[in-house]
Amino acid sequence: MPWQERSKMSLKLEFVKLADHEEANMSALCRRFDISRPTGYKWLERYREEGPEGLAERSRRPDHSPNKTPGPIAEAVCAVRETHPTWGGSKIRNRLLHQTEAGTLSFRPEKAPAASTCQAILERNGLVDPDPETRPTGFERFEREAPNELWQMDFKGHFPTTGGADCHPLTIVDDHSRFALALEACSNERRETVKEQLTAVFQRYGLPRRILCDNGLPWGVPASKKAERRLYTQLNAWLFRLGIDVIHGRPYHPETQGKNERFHRSLNEELLQQGSYESLSECQSGFDRWRRVYNLKRPHEALRTDTGRMEVPADRYRPSGRPFPAELPPVRYPSAKHVRAVSAGGQICFAGDRFYVGEAFDGHPVALRRQQSKAPSKEPPTGETGSQTAASTQQWDVYFCHKKIRMIESKPPDQ
Repeated sequence: MPWQERSKMSLKLEFVKLADHEEANMSALCRRFDISRPTGYKWLERYREEGPEGLAERSRRPDHSPNKTPGPIAEAVCAVRETHPTWGGSKIRNRLLHQTEAGTLSFRPEKAPAASTCQAILERNGLVDPDPETRPTGFERFEREAPNELWQMDFKGHFPTTGGADCHPLTIVDDHSRFALALEACSNERRETVKEQLTAVFQRYGLPRRILCDNGLPWGVPASKKAERRLYTQLNAWLFRLGIDVIHGRPYHPETQGKNERFHRSLNEELLQQGSYESLSECQSGFDRWRRVYNLKRPHEALRTDTGRMEVPADRYRPSGRPFPAELPPVRYPSAKHVRAVSAGGQICFAGDRFYVGEAFDGHPVALRRQQSKAPSKEPPTGETGSQTAASTQQWDVYFCHKKIRMIESKPPDQ
């Protein structure tokens, strides 16, 4: 991903946060961020010695001047609030702890005020609405045990720019760490656009095990179309070939993707409601700045340590050990006895009959494996003949790569 397309400082901070762990693979990280290993080690050394300020140009002046004015603690609290108008006392306290440890404030970490004190300072300075806030209730919290076990992906509702174009924000959040892997200002919600953005994310962070999406295009077929069985898209087929499972939330239940929904709410409150944008490129610049704060600076309520301190998403995220391949692997089933090619129109021929498996798999082979259990399946079988009886039919699971995509019933195939 070319550096000129993103804030260089933002990418430097993200790189060193991911590299500053004992288990970090420096060579892989440098390749994914398109920098040399000497450059990567230089940035990491400066970051460890000087904190984030060490990544800036040497002529850059520090953000804070210790002891310049009296009342440094209250001023620091107000400064954080002015930079992040939606943050409350808990987030501000955690941000001050990070700043004091980095040496950018004039007081020591143990002098950082409590969350209640931060809130009182905000109220004394007129930085809090005196009316009680009517905040939405949070979703029930659950999370995967490790980064990249599950990513949540969705489009936030599109909005118009002042220049006339519509912006469709594509968001991808790691379930375990809440790390925002992508926040992209897209011009549409087409499969080609999503695939292009996913490719860039995979190249930088590696491949996840699963991705959770809703049921709409381009990652699923709306439930109103052939709702008696799940249909797959070409985007699904591409992800299956990469060894990524795709799971879908319950129709009409956005809370299934609770972390993505919460991310959208923060994006709306902290960025989109603060102003307007003239173009998609201006949207992207704003997205990049906010994503940097969200990943690297903004304490997260759900990421608390045993001591009660809130971490930032980058503290818990690690890139995947599964790299994005230069070429898609071929679709093969070395242990399968029955393999059939999917024809145009999404059908296969098996045991003298034709069965529909989905247009997404046109031109690819699928494998059929006989079900061992005799328990009736909840999934309705597919097929064009309805005269077969239970006594003369067998049930078969149809697989594309690792993914079961159908169950069919047929006569026993010829040996």
